Amino acid sequence: MIEQSAPRPLRIRLVALPETTPSSLYSLLEVLSAVGTIWPEMTGEPPAGRLFDVAIIAQARDPLTCALGVTVTPQLAFHEPDQADIAIVTDLAVDPAHEPRGRWPEAAEWLRRQYAGGATICSVCTGSLLLAGAGLLDGLEATTHWSAAEQFARCFPDVILRPERILVPAGTEHRVVTSGGAASWEELALYLITRFSSPEEAVRAAKLFVLGDRSEGQLPFATLGRPKSHEDAVIADAQTWLADNYDQAFPVAAMVARAGLPERTFARRFKAATGYAPVDYVQALRIEEAKQLLETSDTATDLVGMAVGYDDPAHFRRLFKRRTGTTPSRYRQRFQGLTRQPGTA
Repeated sequence: MIEQSAPRPLRIRLVALPETTPSSLYSLLEVLSAVGTIWPEMTGEPPAGRLFDVAIIAQARDPLTCALGVTVTPQLAFHEPDQADIAIVTDLAVDPAHEPRGRWPEAAEWLRRQYAGGATICSVCTGSLLLAGAGLLDGLEATTHWSAAEQFARCFPDVILRPERILVPAGTEHRVVTSGGAASWEELALYLITRFSSPEEAVRAAKLFVLGDRSEGQLPFATLGRPKSHEDAVIADAQTWLADNYDQAFPVAAMVARAGLPERTFARRFKAATGYAPVDYVQALRIEEAKQLLETSDTATDLVGMAVGYDDPAHFRRLFKRRTGTTPSRYRQRFQGLTRQPGTA
């Protein structure tokens, strides 16, 4: 059998201009570059979607000073023969009284060329002014920062401005995507990861970088880390067995019997090998499996509890909240909502 090679990473290019503010530029660079790379290192789980090749592009490769006096060193220049799959213009520090039309001709031409080559073109905040100036938003819905709405409407009357929206996919196959205020880079990042990599990778990114609603603290984002490396073959066998049998009744007793060790000896060796007491390890594994079901299915929460080994729904809900800081239903709402694509039924 011939093994199929993995698809090439999608080329994402972040446009840097003298007016670019560095926060969303570098935030997108870090988060999108992490897709399919950091999570496997942390948990041992393989990538769940397509990887991204992310680079900053500007008029030249020479370092440039952007807004706030931050120096940006691009990896690519507009004149180079590089076809992007996704191009993103982040927020621009632009005086509302100034004229944005024709202000960035080289960048506008590069964006038009990328769009003609099949790229999806995106913006964060006032980056939409450049997209509009390039003619990519004519006749389409778009959003921008609320403070730039008057300037946008005055300069680009052919664009259907929706300043109340956070994220607006528009055009044929949604190949133009605008987002609202500067912090809306988070919504854009999760949207792009969901759409072009996978919903699972988007949830992983949200957990890694604690993106989205943080009102309940960090516990909802936490996950079981990569299993601790050890050389205790008896405990390794118990872990392997548990991975397929975590939903069974009294799994700790079953592991002790399988190991053929006194219960206290087994508990001591298990803690030394894994860093967990046996019952804590079982609970952690069960809750991780419950989280996966809540993220990816509409199974009733009580049935999710039963599927991972808890026959008492109230006990499952209490344990879930203790370990994650939120209820199963709230957890589902939080993470399924992260990957719901705007503009779809």
